[in-house]
Amino acid sequence: MTGIALFGCGRIGRLHAANLARTPGVTLVCVYDVMQGAANALATELGTSVAPSIEAALNDERVDAVLIATSTDTHTDLILQSVAAGKYVLCEKPVDLELQRAIACRDRLGTQASRVMMGFNRRFDPSFEAVRRRLEAGEIGRLEQVIITSRDPSPPPPAYIRVSGGLFRDMTIHDFDMSRFIAGNIVDVSATGGCLVDPEIGALGDIDSAMITMKSATGALVHINNSRRAVYGYDQRLEVFGSDGLLLAKNRHETTVEASGTGFTGRADPAAPFFLERYSEAYRAEIARFVTCIRDETPFPVTLDDGIAALRLAQAAQESLASSKTVTIDDRA
Repeated sequence: MTGIALFGCGRIGRLHAANLARTPGVTLVCVYDVMQGAANALATELGTSVAPSIEAALNDERVDAVLIATSTDTHTDLILQSVAAGKYVLCEKPVDLELQRAIACRDRLGTQASRVMMGFNRRFDPSFEAVRRRLEAGEIGRLEQVIITSRDPSPPPPAYIRVSGGLFRDMTIHDFDMSRFIAGNIVDVSATGGCLVDPEIGALGDIDSAMITMKSATGALVHINNSRRAVYGYDQRLEVFGSDGLLLAKNRHETTVEASGTGFTGRADPAAPFFLERYSEAYRAEIARFVTCIRDETPFPVTLDDGIAALRLAQAAQESLASSKTVTIDDRA
């Protein structure tokens, strides 16, 4: 059995805890949160214990690995502490709000950085995995264009926006990683955006709508479009276009039924309401892969370097937005 401690008992932590509790070969040893009530409630619900501190959890010999689902500003410190204690780590995105802190974390870990897996769950979505697999098999020839659509159903509250790190680090970070997952390394980034949904987001210095165009090292072109509002549900689509064809992953709906009648044709059920429902399979598969890699002593499929690369793209997009210029990526920085 692989013993895991969960740090962070908020919305995403609760999701991970439930998946850990039902994953074969896993024991959820303990949970921890600075909000004692949240930790107590989750521990009671899942029949586990509450760690009195991070140190206590890391000193527990039953704990082989930790899952970090705390606020982003704590991630790098917890990664360093956990690896120093001899634990494996699955850390939610992003690595940090600051690129240099993320790089410093990796550099301090050295070869021990291999003990860290980043939580880019969308790589484990069955449809997105199938797109990449079929692309690599040559089904659509040479990759030429990638279009990623990612729109939330509604904006988060102002309190969340204040600590989120901005749209590119919080929301688009998944799309930056998906860009690399499909198209490989990115060399140029150009971003534009604005506040078209919620003026309060603009008052906080952020944007709620964006379009980003990028070029990969192979010459493929990538387009990401984001919005904090989609009145029809959680809009998550991926289009991959090549010299010999097209691969398309569409939105998930409650059923595949479409209705036609007087005044409407092909009306489908609403799209999945939000990420918890849309990516439920991906989150479970992510946990399963993490545990399998620990058990089999094989490399993690999503590394700390992947997390840094996505954060570097987020920073480049922010720079491009501010300067109205294309930013060239230097992976050596």
